[in-house]
Amino acid sequence: MRSALDFHPNDVHNSDSGSFGGFPDLCHDKPYVQDWLWGNANSVAKYYKNVMGFDGWRFDFVKGFDPSVVKNWKNAVGGFTVGEYWDGNVNTLDWWTSQAEASAFDFACYYAMRDAFNGNNLNSLNNDMLWKRNSSRAVTFVANHDTDEIYSNKLLAYAYILTHEGYPTLFYRDYEEWLDKNKLNNLIWVHNNLASGNTTLLYTDTDEYVARRNGYGTSNGLVVYINNSDSWQERWVQTNWAGAVIKDYTGNSSWEPVTQSDKYVKVQAPPRSYTVWSKK
Repeated sequence: MRSALDFHPNDVHNSDSGSFGGFPDLCHDKPYVQDWLWGNANSVAKYYKNVMGFDGWRFDFVKGFDPSVVKNWKNAVGGFTVGEYWDGNVNTLDWWTSQAEASAFDFACYYAMRDAFNGNNLNSLNNDMLWKRNSSRAVTFVANHDTDEIYSNKLLAYAYILTHEGYPTLFYRDYEEWLDKNKLNNLIWVHNNLASGNTTLLYTDTDEYVARRNGYGTSNGLVVYINNSDSWQERWVQTNWAGAVIKDYTGNSSWEPVTQSDKYVKVQAPPRSYTVWSKK
């Protein structure tokens, strides 16, 4: 039976190690609590997995307890695991993911996009982000139930995360109510079919951002061009392909240029919009 010693303070320690640690919450270092949450065959975690069919876990407010809690849960039942460590400091996010051996929501990316699209300065996308440190541990997002600060050119932010490394997520209300579902579906297709390989930044200023996914194996990669200005923009960039016809897979441009022998080509993007280029 659970007793008062399974809560804080107790004979193990007075409080959790995380933020707001001085409250009388469950102590995850007590054997009974560990067994009840993930250790026993009839634990909460194993019930969710084996009976309910859950195959992934989102841990809320992981600042409030030690990263070992997430690590131990994941080791017990497996599955994709992400924690909400609400902090824009990429060093802190990187530290937490290594300690928890789990993914984290990329708040460093989120705040950089907020500054880029609300502040009309795409140079902010040059900031360090979790996906640039460890893309396999970065869950990128534009909005969620707690945060909806990117109100200007939100679709451009989705074009950014769905063409870049990391594990992008879509906010339900953005998909179902607030944004163009067809455009989001197109970007999902781009992510699943073209967005492969590591990322090379090709050009950035306050209004324009151009990057290349370098491809992997038989996947060709892409060039994404985000234009936050009020007019059409064009730029010469180096692609992955020599002497190839390329096209914009978003339908925002009708151009079908041919890349030069040095792989350079001129691409374009409409105002307050984006294009995604790859081999035709």
